[in-house]
Order: sequence, then C-alpha cells, then structure tokens
Amino acid sequence: MMNQNTRRNSGNDSGLSLLFDAGKRPDFAAIRAMASRSQGFAISQDHVVASEGGPEDCLAIELLIDGFTFDLSGLGGGAGARIPDCVYRFALPEDIDSLGVEAVTLRAGPHLADGAHLQPVVQLMLRLSAHLCELDGVQAIAWHPGRTWIGPDYFRSITRNWIEGGIFPGLGLIGLEPSADGALQSEGLAYFVGQELRIEPELAEDRGAATRIGIRLIDYLSMHGALAHQEAIAGPEGRPLRIEPSANGHFVRVWGA
Repeated sequence: MMNQNTRRNSGNDSGLSLLFDAGKRPDFAAIRAMASRSQGFAISQDHVVASEGGPEDCLAIELLIDGFTFDLSGLGGGAGARIPDCVYRFALPEDIDSLGVEAVTLRAGPHLADGAHLQPVVQLMLRLSAHLCELDGVQAIAWHPGRTWIGPDYFRSITRNWIEGGIFPGLGLIGLEPSADGALQSEGLAYFVGQELRIEPELAEDRGAATRIGIRLIDYLSMHGALAHQEAIAGPEGRPLRIEPSANGHFVRVWGA
C-alpha cells in the first residue's frame, strides 16, 4: 500500500537550466521573437526584471504556458545563472562541461512554488523547456533535483514520450549510482515521491539488469507515490521482486522475491 502523504525531499533545487555555448545566452529580444512564432507559450510580462534572489544584473522574464507562469532568469545582457552540478550525463558528448557553457534557469512561478514537484507542473516545465531547446546554441538541459545533464534531442524525445502517455523519464531526470556496498541507488526520485530507490547488491551485480529494474520501479513509484509497506511486484521480463521501505523511510529497498 502506498502512502500518498509522504513529503518529498524539500532540500532539492526545483529548477531546470538550459546550457548554452559561452556568449550565446538568449536575450529578451530572442525570447520575444520565439514566443511570437510559437503556439506553445507566451510572454506573461512584456518587460525584463531583475531575477528574484539573484544578482542585481541577472535579468528574468515571466513565461506563460497553459495559464501557468514560469520565470526564466540569466538572460543575455545581464549575468548568467549559476551553472548547476553535473553528476549524471544522458546523451551528452564528453566534451561538454561546465567550463564552456553559460546557463539560463527556468523555475515555477511563485503561485506554483509549493507544487513545483507535482507531475503536471513538471510536465509543463519540460514542455516549455522543449520549446526553448530550439534557441540557437543550446548544448544541454540540466535538471537540478537529479543533478543530471541531458542532450537536447534526447530531452525532447523523453519529454514528448512522457507527455503522450509513456513511462516516466527516469533515464534523464533521475540518476542511478553504485553505493559503497555494491547496491544501486537513485538520486532525484525523492523530489517526486519522498523516497529514493535502493536496489540491493544481490540484484545490482549485473548493472544493465539493475538499471532496467530501476527504470521499471521509478516509473511505478512515480505513478503510485511513496511506499509504506512491503509489496511484491513484477520486474522487467516478469521477474518477481520484493520491495519495502527502509527502516528510516528514506529508501525503497529492492530484493529478488
């Protein structure tokens, strides 16, 4: 049985950044031109403002999609946004790193801040970001809660697939990393459901198989919420698995049944 009231890890940054070649960050005119051509989003406030909580010379605008607003900060003509951490890379060339890029950052507007982790809000943010990927010079998309950097084409693909009813984009928004004892653990799932995934060492020796289990269970937990009690579940290829919350409730632990 799932506990729908488990709180997410509220310490994670809820933003998303688009990373551009140095000197290629879009200015207000570029965003306005894109919005005028797009059927997907609009500019809510037709002026540039100082980014709230950022440097005085970090410029931001408010974008509107499906009636909801998101703030885009770090525009050209002012200071760039902070370059987010990169721990996990997806469909990204090895020569792209933090030294050669500049960032603009997208965050939910103030009226959405408390619900920024909710999947409908995240889907809106990803849809808006997919439109912005068409700007010149975009090299990667950085998803802050998972500390992931994602190639633009792959990002658009997983966004479209999820919005059209496909699986949660775990290979993109969520990192998977081996622990010291040989388990495989997620990073970024707690942002959505309040718990991370831990695939126990007995299942993690085969990294490919463990990753497939992780993708399956990340999708399952994203739909059902945090785990409150032990459950049996079918893994990839119908493999029986046993999942249960850890003693402190922070992890969903996975064993073979």
